[in-house]
Amino acid sequence: MHWVIPCLVAAGCLIPALGRWWNGRVPLIASAVPAAIAAVSIWQQSLLAAGEVVQFHAPWVPSAGIAWAFRLDPLGNLFVGLIAGIGTAVVAYSAAAYSGDARLPRLHGALFVFMAAMLGIATADDLVVLFLCWELTTVSSFLLVGFDHQTEAARVAARRALLVTATGGLALLTGFVAISVVAGTTSISTIVASGDLLRAHAAYPWILGCILAGAFAKSAQFPLHFWLPGAMKAPTPISAYLHSATMVKAGVFLLARFSPVLGGTDAWFAIFVGIGATTMVLGATAAVAQDDLKRLLAYSTLSVLGLLTLLLGLGTPIAARAFVVTWMAHALYKATLFLIAGNIDHATGTRSLTALRGLRGALPATAAAGIIAAVSMGGAPPLFGFLAKETAYEAVFEAPRWAGLLGSLTVASAVCLVFAALRSGVQPFWDSGRGATPVLRALPIPMQAAPVALGTLGLVAGMLVGPAERFWIAPAALAINQSAAPTGLSLWHGFTPILAASAATLALGALVFTNRARVVPWVGRFAPWVATGPSAIWDAGWRVLLQGARWQTSQLQNGSPRRYVATTLAAALAVIAVGLPWGTIVGAVHEIAPFEIVALAAGLLVMGGSLITLRAPTPLAAVAALGAVGVGVSLVFLVYSAPDLALTQLVVEVLTVVLFALVVRLLPRAKTQTMGSHRPSAIVLATIGGVLMAGLSLLASQPGLLEPTSAYFELNSVALAHGRNIVNVILVDFRSLDTLGEIVVLTVAALGAVSLLARRRATSTGGIAP
Repeated sequence: MHWVIPCLVAAGCLIPALGRWWNGRVPLIASAVPAAIAAVSIWQQSLLAAGEVVQFHAPWVPSAGIAWAFRLDPLGNLFVGLIAGIGTAVVAYSAAAYSGDARLPRLHGALFVFMAAMLGIATADDLVVLFLCWELTTVSSFLLVGFDHQTEAARVAARRALLVTATGGLALLTGFVAISVVAGTTSISTIVASGDLLRAHAAYPWILGCILAGAFAKSAQFPLHFWLPGAMKAPTPISAYLHSATMVKAGVFLLARFSPVLGGTDAWFAIFVGIGATTMVLGATAAVAQDDLKRLLAYSTLSVLGLLTLLLGLGTPIAARAFVVTWMAHALYKATLFLIAGNIDHATGTRSLTALRGLRGALPATAAAGIIAAVSMGGAPPLFGFLAKETAYEAVFEAPRWAGLLGSLTVASAVCLVFAALRSGVQPFWDSGRGATPVLRALPIPMQAAPVALGTLGLVAGMLVGPAERFWIAPAALAINQSAAPTGLSLWHGFTPILAASAATLALGALVFTNRARVVPWVGRFAPWVATGPSAIWDAGWRVLLQGARWQTSQLQNGSPRRYVATTLAAALAVIAVGLPWGTIVGAVHEIAPFEIVALAAGLLVMGGSLITLRAPTPLAAVAALGAVGVGVSLVFLVYSAPDLALTQLVVEVLTVVLFALVVRLLPRAKTQTMGSHRPSAIVLATIGGVLMAGLSLLASQPGLLEPTSAYFELNSVALAHGRNIVNVILVDFRSLDTLGEIVVLTVAALGAVSLLARRRATSTGGIAP
């Protein structure tokens, strides 16, 4: 991964530039890249299942202990297999669905960047690397959700998803910093093996809160769930990839990764079980009321994400196994159903479930995949989803607390999911009471093959549950809970209460589906709050934020440069004034050494130039007076044995005066500007600024108060930076990032000026501004 991830990111950035060449030659071939990664994942699993771990470690920032480190264990490799395997189907599917579309290179470019970031999350062994990949998924998913950016709905959905997940990312960063401080390392494997170190620390509640905020935002847990249904504005293959198998699973994967060191406490149990159960029930309920096929799948995904969070909160070995099985099963059947939704939309032009019926004759392969996925989602044998439901039931019914309540809520949610499975995977193909929905376009072979392949994987996994448990499920569960030993998963355990509950779930779900004409409107009375409540709160907050920004803009950015400078200067001076030790400064005034005559002359020159600048009759005269100020500062540097600084200051002043003169002569002649009512406030602000700067200078000159940095630079300029000019060394080595930042700011400002000039030229010539 240490070279696969950068290569995928580079490819993702390059693909959009290839344009028509990419569209016409290699989209389908591109699916070989994730297919190869999936093949390597399968090949490595036999070693990982035997207890071995694949690692890579290269120092990145050695002084901070940060490494470009990756680690492949059974839990991470399971995620890699799902990311790469489903990614193969999605890349091939999207290549066929958008064949001939000029936007396909942009879609594939963002998709490859996102895939690289997800692979990084699955395998990163350093908190910094993990966070970088985490944020890269946020940015790339923003581009993917907003793919149809010409529409307002897509832009709103993309912005909402970006803001929610990015805000969670900030909380996650805070948690990572706290973890690294407490553990003394950024190595994830070392942190996970640290036992009770984090749980016993006083900062544990804050660390847990920050990690949960980041993970819950990414995995759409209540009340941060509202961005996920809105993200269905993304292209269907993107929804199949991001919102079933990868991005929304990143949060629960992170929690599973850190559960050995953060889990097992009362706070962990209460928060996870409470939030997970709420998300599970609300998502399942809202799914029943949906008419749009993709939104139905989105809300059912919310329900399963809530179940996964609940299972992590239980913290038992059975729950760890149920988590892994449910995670795998959901990724397979939900990606299949999303691709089926894309096929239906592509063929008929609609996703409305009330308008879809009788498509099995026109779309036989898609109908077959729909049956397989629906059976798995509903939890019927012999599909892998049956094992997921059975193990989840077993875990909640044997919960250490609240078993009865959790079991009832899980069964009720599962009934709703059975209904959603029948409505999404069966109804569009088999309900033909009013005639079949007309098919407007044929489906390319890859679009038919992708959901069939993923659905078949779910069937094979259910039929070969023994090898699946031995090679994939048990090792991954062991990484979550060290007591999660293999228990012998199978499709038949005899007549048990769990089997009875499973059968009752299927029967009730089928009954609800049969009476859907009455059930859907009734549930629809309550479901809107789930769909719009938190979303409305978010939108109201967004409107308040925009109104506040408009008010602030009107007050602070009203077109007056004088006010801009005054506001910025006043804020900076206030910060300085609060932090200065005034007692020390007052004492230093009495210790001022006598002035040298040349220094005094230079000071008078500076003061005189400043006064002339204020009273100059023309801009050119003011510029010349400012030059005199610069010359005076150069003399001060020269007097105090800094000839290099004096020369630099003089050169800068000469260039500044020349540039100012060249610009000022091109400006239109303006009326004489007077300070007017601004004069008193300007005098006060200038006086305060002068006093504060003098105080800072006196403070810096006090012996023993602050350790001088000059000795450090004299010792290390040659040894560390290989340069004898200390000023240059400071700028380009010790403070290189600061210098780089200044260069970036100047470049951005220059680009802004160029764009404004181009707009002005275009407007003046009657053209359209770019």
